[in-house]
Amino acid sequence: MNRRTLLQHLGSLALLPLLPACSQAAERQPASRAGAVVALGKAHAEWRGVVSDAAYAVLFEEETEPSASSPLNAEKRPGTFVCAACRLPLFDSANKFESGTGWPSFTQPIAGHVESRRDFKLIWPRTEYHCARCGGHQGHVFNDGPEPRGERWCNNGLALEFIPRDQPLPELRS
Repeated sequence: MNRRTLLQHLGSLALLPLLPACSQAAERQPASRAGAVVALGKAHAEWRGVVSDAAYAVLFEEETEPSASSPLNAEKRPGTFVCAACRLPLFDSANKFESGTGWPSFTQPIAGHVESRRDFKLIWPRTEYHCARCGGHQGHVFNDGPEPRGERWCNNGLALEFIPRDQPLPELRS
C-alpha cells in the first residue's frame, strides 16, 4: 500500500464518527439464529439456470435492482414472500408496508430465516441480509421503519417470489 492510499483509508476512517449511528438492527443482528435453518452449502454458480439472469445478479452477485422496478412493491394480498432461489419463506405479507423507497419493505422477517452481516461497500455501514438456507442476497435492513420495531427490511423484488395465502407454499429447492 502506498502512502496516498494509506492516507485515503485513514481519512475515510476519520469520517466514521461523523456518520449517523449504525442501525440498531445492525447492532442486534436481529434475525440471525444459529441452527434455525440448515444451510444448503450449494455453490452460487449452481443456481444459474434455476433463477433468471437478473435474479441471479441480485441473489448471488449482490446487485441491486432499480427502484420501483418490481411488481412485488405493489403486492398487497395476504401471503408469503419466499426466496426466489431456494423458496424458503422469508416474509409474511402482514409485515409488509409502503416505505416510499420503491422496493418491497417489511417490518421483520420470519425468525431464523435470514442471516445478516455488516456491509461497508458504500463506506457507510449498513446491514445486509441473506437467505439463511441458500445464502442469496435479499437486501438491507435500516432503523427507520415503523413502530414498534423501527426496522425497515428493504428487499430486492427479484430476490423474492410471492405466494398468495390461498395457495400452498412451493417445495423447497435444493
